Amino acid sequence: MQIDILTLFPGMFKGVFEESIIKRAKAAKKIKLNVHNLRDWSKDKHRKVDDKPFGGGPGMILNCQPIFDAIEDLKSKVKTKKAKVILLSPKGKRLDQKLAQGLTKNKHIILLCGHYEGVDERVMQHLVDEEISIGDYVLTGGEIPAMVLVDAIARFIPGVLGHEDSNKDESFSSGLLEYPHYTRPAVYKGKKVPQVLLSGDHEKIQQWRENEAREITLHKRPDLIQYYNISRR
Repeated sequence: MQIDILTLFPGMFKGVFEESIIKRAKAAKKIKLNVHNLRDWSKDKHRKVDDKPFGGGPGMILNCQPIFDAIEDLKSKVKTKKAKVILLSPKGKRLDQKLAQGLTKNKHIILLCGHYEGVDERVMQHLVDEEISIGDYVLTGGEIPAMVLVDAIARFIPGVLGHEDSNKDESFSSGLLEYPHYTRPAVYKGKKVPQVLLSGDHEKIQQWRENEAREITLHKRPDLIQYYNISRR
């Protein structure tokens, strides 16, 4: 998969994309990430990419010209010349596990990081395929949401995680939060690991994990109960 990111602040991505899972995925060529400065497509002599909104109001709006030219250029450089264009914006559909997994069906994604008061609406009407938000709050720009989205997508690409089943039992994969985990030692400062996990009985262990996941979800995220129709057993 190839992901191109259009941003006014490309330097923000250096640390995040050069560590941990993302770094390994890039090295293994499981994912190709390109971060582009939107100003590179500006035709203004000062590389300006924003202007005041028609009708007045506070803040600045990202111009059509650099965005239209950038996306057209990025699409032309890929063999299929097709790409899913996503705007990171607080007005978008809220990101969840299902949405992230679904995006892996695309071979080429272009992420547009919103900034200031937003983008010219003609970008939304004629270029953007989907608008995504990472939560019901407002951030300074779309850069951090873009990092979150890339990480969420990458985990579903085959070969990115160390074990092919690593993302199957994670929180939200079944609608429940994930069950508790324990490791050695079995007793630490008098605090013991649940005996069932030491029993070797895989059926009982699975049942315990399902019950714990359900109880944790009921306690920590009761909003998920109605959404996924989860009940006590």
